[in-house]
Amino acid sequence: MSLQDRRAEIAYAKINLALHIRRRRPDGYHDLESLFAFAVDGDRLRVEPSDTVSLTLSGPFAAGLSNGVDNLVMRAALALQAAFGITAGAALSLEKNLPVASGIGGGSADAAAALRVLCRLWNIDKNDPKISRIAQKLGADVPACLTSETLYGNGKGDALTSVSVPGLSTMPLLLVNPGISLSTAQVFARWDGVDRGALNREQPFDGRNDLTAAATVLVPEIGALLGYLTKLPGVKLARMSGSGATCFALFETMTARDRAAALVQQTMPHAWCLATVIK
Repeated sequence: MSLQDRRAEIAYAKINLALHIRRRRPDGYHDLESLFAFAVDGDRLRVEPSDTVSLTLSGPFAAGLSNGVDNLVMRAALALQAAFGITAGAALSLEKNLPVASGIGGGSADAAAALRVLCRLWNIDKNDPKISRIAQKLGADVPACLTSETLYGNGKGDALTSVSVPGLSTMPLLLVNPGISLSTAQVFARWDGVDRGALNREQPFDGRNDLTAAATVLVPEIGALLGYLTKLPGVKLARMSGSGATCFALFETMTARDRAAALVQQTMPHAWCLATVIK
């Protein structure tokens, strides 16, 4: 790996191929079962040596984001620095390409990317168990984003097991967001509390996203978007990701995906759209 590559990291966009909510826990989290997959694209993070830890923001979705200690990238950097007694700093630069509060990882993926790139900069063993503990404290999705491979998650989503879904890697993927941010807490608060059964990790395409109905009440555009994506030629699966409002579609071929992306951009000019593949 070149020096330039060592100082750069992608915060891979996360999708939930399936998300089954089983119950609300006493600690406020929910017991769930999820199958996580990741796109090859996402936000981009760079780091340079520095005397202090700092963060600069750029990209189409940087506006309105804080670069202070409340940003998950900064929290990850400071937690890693403290856990390993690092005296050096790091100048972090985040190119924010993914919409905020959109159900595809966002800040969790950024925090995970910060942990990965800073381990290289500060010569920390990436397999040290303290890193996993930091990820868990940063957020429920950060451990999955730290690995950024196809995973089955249960508990509150951070008890993770690697899984192999035949044909999934490099499968053409289209991500579409209607241009509306959605609060994860508000969506979970509207979940109807009904346990609709376990996720079969061997048959993820037969699963579901139990938050879709709740999210659609808050953002009706989700229902229309899913209906549109489902009818596109060559679609294998279309679902909402996470707590929304981003929806995804998996395609049989790159050609079908690219044609679908062009149609979405024509019919929904205000929507955010990313044509990519599964990592």
